[in-house]
Amino acid sequence: MSLGKAKVFVYSGFGMEAWADKAVQSADNPDLVAVEASKGAEPLKNTDPGEVKEHGQYDPHIWLSLKGAEIEVKNIEAGLAKADPANQDYYSKNCGEFVSKLESLYSEYDQKFKAVPKKSFVTGHAAFGYLCRDFGLQQNSVEDTFAEGEPSAQQLAELVKYCKKNQVTTIFAEEMASPDVSKTLADEVGAKVETIYTVESAEDNKDYLERVESNLGKIYASLGGKT
Repeated sequence: MSLGKAKVFVYSGFGMEAWADKAVQSADNPDLVAVEASKGAEPLKNTDPGEVKEHGQYDPHIWLSLKGAEIEVKNIEAGLAKADPANQDYYSKNCGEFVSKLESLYSEYDQKFKAVPKKSFVTGHAAFGYLCRDFGLQQNSVEDTFAEGEPSAQQLAELVKYCKKNQVTTIFAEEMASPDVSKTLADEVGAKVETIYTVESAEDNKDYLERVESNLGKIYASLGGKT
């Protein structure tokens, strides 16, 4: 019903909203501008056959990447301008200002991550692939891309071994993935647990940039970065 009355419908894409195309068709709203925010971005492929079967072939977490967010913002701006051409300059100005902030934050952390001694971190679920691609980092996770299913005893043992070998001092946990497992892992290897944002719901009264900057700062510190 909402889509039937809406002027603009924004969805992220890469299979995150498997229902989107059918919902737009069912809305029967010829004036609706549907914006696939990730259009034009290069997707990361799922490598787990089980995940591909259930969720599709791509990792959907494009918004956790500053480069990905820039693409999404520009696609959203174009959609708003198409639906409301009289205010195109307004949307363009806001888009330009936001993209400038994204690029500034990227430049700051691009330099920082190039200088850190370690390049890999351990997190609750594998949502940070695009962020890793931005900065040449690597994630190792307690749970899979979709935060489903706790790890087996063997997988947990391998993570413990990995953390000890690589002297991991921080395990990141998110709202979606099991914090208990992250804490168990942290206790086992003598690491601390830090919260990290997946930006999938309202969190701590922070806006997008505040949450992403918080993520980057914590990951940087965990890799041996000096503030």
